[in-house]
Formats: sequence, C-alpha cells, structure tokens
Amino acid sequence: MENNDLEQPRIVSSHDIRIDTDYADWIAEVKHRYRSAQVKAAVRVNAEKLLFNWQLGRDLVQKKAEERWGAGVVEQISLDLKKEFPEDDGFSARNLWYMKKWYVFYVRENESLFLHQVGAEMQSVVNQHSIKMHQIGAELDEEKLHQTGGEFPLPFALVPWRHHIEIITKCKSVGEALFYIGQTIEKGLSRSALINCIKANLFEHQGKIINNFSEHLPALQSKLVQEVLKENYDFGFATVSHEIYDEAELEDALSKNITALLLELGTGFAFIGKQKEIIVGGRTRRIDLLFYHIRLRCYIACELKAKPFEPEFAGKLNYYVNAVDELLKADDDNPTIGLLICSDMNSTDVQWSFRGISTPMGVATYNNIRIKDVLPSQEQLKERMELLQRELRETKRLMNNRNE
Repeated sequence: MENNDLEQPRIVSSHDIRIDTDYADWIAEVKHRYRSAQVKAAVRVNAEKLLFNWQLGRDLVQKKAEERWGAGVVEQISLDLKKEFPEDDGFSARNLWYMKKWYVFYVRENESLFLHQVGAEMQSVVNQHSIKMHQIGAELDEEKLHQTGGEFPLPFALVPWRHHIEIITKCKSVGEALFYIGQTIEKGLSRSALINCIKANLFEHQGKIINNFSEHLPALQSKLVQEVLKENYDFGFATVSHEIYDEAELEDALSKNITALLLELGTGFAFIGKQKEIIVGGRTRRIDLLFYHIRLRCYIACELKAKPFEPEFAGKLNYYVNAVDELLKADDDNPTIGLLICSDMNSTDVQWSFRGISTPMGVATYNNIRIKDVLPSQEQLKERMELLQRELRETKRLMNNRNE
C-alpha cells in the first residue's frame, strides 16, 4: 500500500480484515497486558505519593516546624508548593495538616512500639499480598525508603490517601486503624464502604462472636473464622410486617434482599439456599440458610431465631452441622461451621450450651430490623407534608391579621 493510500479517508469494516483464533487470542493478551500495566502504574503512583506524604508529615514533626518558623508555616509551605506545582491539587494547607496528623497518629513518641505493632497486626496482610508488597518495595526508590528510617509500612501503599484520612480521623487507636487498613486491602473497600464499616464499628464487633471454634478447629482456621463472623448483624435492610414476627417472616425478609444480606455477612459468603432440605430416616428437616465461604473453604449452616437464645437451639444447630458434614461436605472442604443468629442472648447460657458439643459453632445477635407498620408510606408522607404546609400557611395568615 502506497503512502497516498494511507492518507485517504476510509471506513474500516469487518470485511477489510480477517479475524481468526490467533488474532483473537493475541488481542486478548494485549488488552490484558495493558490493564496490568495500568494497575501497576496506579499502584506505583499511589505508593510514591503516599511515601511523599509520610515524609512531609515526618519533616513537619521532626523539624518542629511551627516552633522554628512560626504558627503559619504550614500555610506558607502550602503556598510555596502550589506556586511550584500549580497542576497538583494535593498541597492545600488542610491536606498538609493531615500529613502531619497521619505521621503523628501512628508513630507518636514511640517509633519502635509502632513498628512492632504494625509487624504483628499486619503480618497476615503482608502474607496474603506478598507479591504486591514485593513489587511496591522494588519499585519505590530505595534511597527514599532509607531516608524514612524504614518506618513507612509498605502495606500502607496499597490504601488510597483519602482512605487513610478517614481512618486516622475516625479511629481511636493504632490497633483499630490497622484493622481497617487490613480490611481495605483484603476486601478492596471503596471509601464509602470503609466509612460504613467504621460507622458500624466493625472493629469492635468482628471476632467477638461467642463460639467454641478454638476447641474444635485448628488454630489458624479458628482465627480465620472468628475474623469472618461478627457478634452482631445489622438487618436494617429487611422489613417485617409487625412488631411480633416469627422466624419464617424474618427469613423471608432477609432472603428478599440477598445481596444486602451477603454484604452484611461479609466478603466470601456464597448463598447456597434457604430452607435447605435434608432427609434422614425418611423425615424431612430444613436448614434456614446455607452458605459456602470461599476463603474458609467450608459450609456455614445458619439458623435464625426471632427471639432470645435458648439452650435447645444449640442442639438443633449441632444436628444441622453434622448433617451438612455427612451429606454435602467434600473431602477437601474444611469442617462445617454452625452460625445461630438470634434477637438477644445471655453469654453464660450460650457457653454452657456448648459443653459436650463437638461441632464448631457461634452465636450472634441481630438488630435494626424494620417494622412496616411503624414506617409511613410515601403517600402518607406526602399527605403529612401537605397538611403541615396548610397549617403553616394558616398560622402565617393569622399572624398577619393580628399585626394589621
């Protein structure tokens, strides 16, 4: 083809080229390589910016900038950096204060203690994302890392800056903050999802479920299960008809919005079914909800109770766990977990009920279930608004008449 032909306007249609399997495979590989390059570039840019923020926050602390140059030094730094880098939007005075707060929040006055805590609490995160950690460590400038004194934790580089701000402004301790750092990395939390987790106080609820896991599961599996299950579940997305409702109505309300239920349960839950039928000795029994957890590699048999815990509930759940182990569990699955969710419980009742039971199970509570009767409909809200507006107009008219 001559150069003149290349310059001629033309429309490329499918008959101009021949698409075969080799081309399809090759173009798919090109797309995959480009996506991978995009991800690596984004991770590198985020890591470099976070390292810069950490260093600047550290400098403001270690140089005692306000004492040395005056109370307005942060605002002056902001002006200087904005003038030099007008295209960047991360140099507001407020953002610089956040950089200082970020460094102070974690390191404070005891850097060695901070490093020890990060090492202990984030080891699982590092293990799960060892490849990413290695890539970030290799891509970051070794000289810069050396200049930070080694205190910049590489897992921090996997978390966006705005996430870090939400964490340090809403968390009360380093332990709590590191928990949400780990959750963000592990589950890929968006900023809004992170805020919701903090509002729901996931740090306090997760891992606190009353259970017998440590007695009947290997140590690592027990720890993972306790990290996955909560002590309380927010069922605010579900609505029942009346103040007094039974398990069937509760189950129906939850299963009508299975996406919200899975989100509340947490990452890794796969819904198998409700009222899962098992037949033993010609008699049918049904498990309220059955899940499979991808990370735990096990079934989770869930029983719902729209009432406070009773000791006999543990025996029934024990039966269902054993039934799933016998009828559904594959050889490479981990032991089935029993999860009982009830409206309330007494911890002593639960702990005594676990005695003599050899299957792993936990008991949690739920709250915030919506009652349809006490919530006005859209039409009722509209009527009430119109009535209020009429009353306001009438009040205004009377006041005007009185002033005349």
